[in-house]
Amino acid sequence: MNVELIFDARATLGEGPAWDARTQTLYWVDILEKNIYADVELFAELDDLIGCLAPCENGHLILGTRASFTDFEPATAQQTVLYTLTESAHNRMNDGKCDPAGRFLAGTMAMNESEPSGNLYSFNGKQTEVLIPNVTISNGMAWSPDYKTFYYIDTPTREVKAFDYDLKTGKIANPRVVIQIPASFGWPDGMTSDMQGNLWIAMWGGAQITKWNPNTGVLLEKIPVPALNTSCCAFGGKNMNELFITSARHGMSEKEITSHPHSGGLFKVITKVEGMPTFEFTV
Repeated sequence: MNVELIFDARATLGEGPAWDARTQTLYWVDILEKNIYADVELFAELDDLIGCLAPCENGHLILGTRASFTDFEPATAQQTVLYTLTESAHNRMNDGKCDPAGRFLAGTMAMNESEPSGNLYSFNGKQTEVLIPNVTISNGMAWSPDYKTFYYIDTPTREVKAFDYDLKTGKIANPRVVIQIPASFGWPDGMTSDMQGNLWIAMWGGAQITKWNPNTGVLLEKIPVPALNTSCCAFGGKNMNELFITSARHGMSEKEITSHPHSGGLFKVITKVEGMPTFEFTV
């Protein structure tokens, strides 16, 4: 599979791609620059860090800003805080996405990326619930095609954990490690899944996307990406077979940027599978 650079954004911390099927738009963020992008255009500049976003069924976006869940109306850029987290001032929101029932799951992390002070939250529009406490770098999330299994990554563990997922209540249970990432691959970051049940994981520091069978823990494929810090991936496109990949320049040396000049870019690869959708927030 050939990876195509579709936008040389040079993002500091490109992250969180989310495909809006209603408008056929890919939204993504540059966390540290406080920017939202729509496809290859700068869509909005915020006054707060933004870790993640998801489309809403009413046409708005839900944002995970530094310490709150916020409604964003695209037509007016009006922001309405829906819920504020009680978090350390040294924490910020990181990766997040909606579950198939419309809840918004998002995790926090310490700014220094080393303290297990973060949490994975589930937000139903009115209140939050901590699903996983004591997280260091809350990252990739995905569901199985039958919605009965939830997959999650706390990056420093180099593990993908699976949980039984109760779609009716949003509860998780029975945690187990299904994939162990070798150190030579890089750090597991953002993640998505396809309709065959396989997981696609962006490898921070590894310049690649890896594809895994979570039922066996077997590596199925490596997809080289010309960006050292590949950060996240999501399926989209008319046929849901296009894998969009974000990347970042954060933490790279001048030498590394010289050898990977397209780091921070937005990439696309045409796959042979249909990906799982980006689920909408139900308001």
